[in-house]
Amino acid sequence: AAATPAAGADPAVLAAWSVIYGVLQDPRCMNCHPSGDAPLQGDDSHPHAMLVQRGVAGHGVFGMRCDTCHQTTNLDAPHLPPGAPGWKLPAPVMPLVFQGRTSGELCRQLRDPAQNGGRTPEQLFEHMAKDPLVLWGWNPGPGRTPVSTPHAELVRALRVWVDGGCGCPVKE
Repeated sequence: AAATPAAGADPAVLAAWSVIYGVLQDPRCMNCHPSGDAPLQGDDSHPHAMLVQRGVAGHGVFGMRCDTCHQTTNLDAPHLPPGAPGWKLPAPVMPLVFQGRTSGELCRQLRDPAQNGGRTPEQLFEHMAKDPLVLWGWNPGPGRTPVSTPHAELVRALRVWVDGGCGCPVKE
């Protein structure tokens, strides 16, 4: 169902959020922001092989840390572990769940520092515009589908959303 705009909400800000939400629901983003403590993988967001778990800091559990397989760059063949600097899940104290969130729910979660890793709107912008792990989504390596929305379009939408006050659709 389509979100209902909040009374008095700027349509340009809500349109920008719609672009952002579409990106955050892409498997490249959502697989590392699952509703549970195990990452997902693939374009179909299936459970990660090897029963990988988030761990206390989001880096995996002892003997199965993310960086055991995920290096700082992609490996050069399909079906090999992808890589980017800082490969991890969000920490369990603030898992930043994207999976299963409506547009309004995810918008409110993302703009709330108590739920977004303590980030200000500008820090969210910087994270999504420049963090190498986020940028990996547009260069996921052989055999993986990149985020379909161009990164420059996401950055433009983020700028409008942040500068416009991080408006959200009403609760769905």
